[in-house]
Amino acid sequence: MESLFDDAGSAQPQDGQADAAPPKPAAGAPLAARMRPATLAEFVGQRRLLGERSALRLAIESGRPHSMILHGPPGSGKTTLARIIAHASGAAFEEESAVQAGRAEVRAVIERARQRRALGRATVFFLDEIHRFNKAQQDALLPAVEEGLVTLIGATTENPYFEVNSALLSRARVYELEALTAADVLTLLRRATERGEVGDPARIDDDALAYAAQWTGGDARAALGGLELAARATGADERLTVERIADALQGRLIGYDRAGDNHYDTISAWIKATRGSDPDASLYYLAVMLEAGEDPRFIVRRMVILASEDIGNADPQALTVATATAAAVEHVGLPEAEFALAQCAIYLSLAPKSDAAKRAVRAARAHVRENGAQPPPGYLRSSTRAEGNYDYPHEHPGHLSPQELLPPAVAGASFYQPDDAEAVRRDRLEAIRRGRGR
Repeated sequence: MESLFDDAGSAQPQDGQADAAPPKPAAGAPLAARMRPATLAEFVGQRRLLGERSALRLAIESGRPHSMILHGPPGSGKTTLARIIAHASGAAFEEESAVQAGRAEVRAVIERARQRRALGRATVFFLDEIHRFNKAQQDALLPAVEEGLVTLIGATTENPYFEVNSALLSRARVYELEALTAADVLTLLRRATERGEVGDPARIDDDALAYAAQWTGGDARAALGGLELAARATGADERLTVERIADALQGRLIGYDRAGDNHYDTISAWIKATRGSDPDASLYYLAVMLEAGEDPRFIVRRMVILASEDIGNADPQALTVATATAAAVEHVGLPEAEFALAQCAIYLSLAPKSDAAKRAVRAARAHVRENGAQPPPGYLRSSTRAEGNYDYPHEHPGHLSPQELLPPAVAGASFYQPDDAEAVRRDRLEAIRRGRGR
């Protein structure tokens, strides 16, 4: 059966050597490679980074690139941008992946760059997954970058401040690329159909393109790959529908790493949403973590912390609920423990909020750091070291003794300041302090 997808195209094979022009994809290359933008005018997304008069845009347009680290999620355009930079500067473009390359490959790139410079030509060295290089391998790049023998463009999905040597970072600018929006990805998908890269545009439902753009979470490469696969599976007398593209894409891509930025960004968003008393937002970020395979013990530890840090005595039951949820996670495990996690997230979201306990302990610790730990009054010490008479509270009305319980040097200090969410405790504390003459 004929296919909606047409393998024919204008792509030319790569020559295997660096070239000033962006390398053209080989015949039969994936759609994402064939659709790679060649100029800034075609580049989609990264409006903040490449806005008018931005430092990076001016460097590209002037043909004077500098060494840089491009940090961003998969499919956000790091490789494409590197090739555009090399093309705009007229430099040779060398590309290696740190997953496969070693010091020998790096030395070979540097030697070719040295030969080119003797002929008056610059070299842009694009090193993908630069965080995969160890310290020694990264150090091998330093002399060439230092003397300008190569303009290094490293790409990484990990936080470069954690994964790239400080010596190399000091010789390069770090640029953070954002995930493409669904509208950005849709622009690239429509461009592919308009150019006839996936067959007759009239047979492709716009809803299918919109679905792919939304479903792939800003990863243009994944969206184009899904479109290509769906087109191959669609007969010439059939339409490429949402069902076709959904079948090609299968599981939704979730941009998440269990030890990197997304891990911490998402739990931070969960904490702030829960602290902000929004159960829907709290459940959403909880769902993101669960779908991405986050360790439920990590999630519930944050719940226990939040129960005291952000709720405290405004609702003491919150800590009980959180610790019970921690026990449920250990006893039941996923997937069933998701119900306990959801119950806890909702409870913590709707509970009254108070950070008085956090402020109190921090104030007390700050006082100790600044003034040292004072010995307790003699009448509070253990029986073998006691001095004076301890006034037993239970012998007084209301079980309250007027005796000072702080060390003499700290007498009268107030660390705990209940807020409006702890009105019952605030009134009780005021009565106690009055009873002690404060």
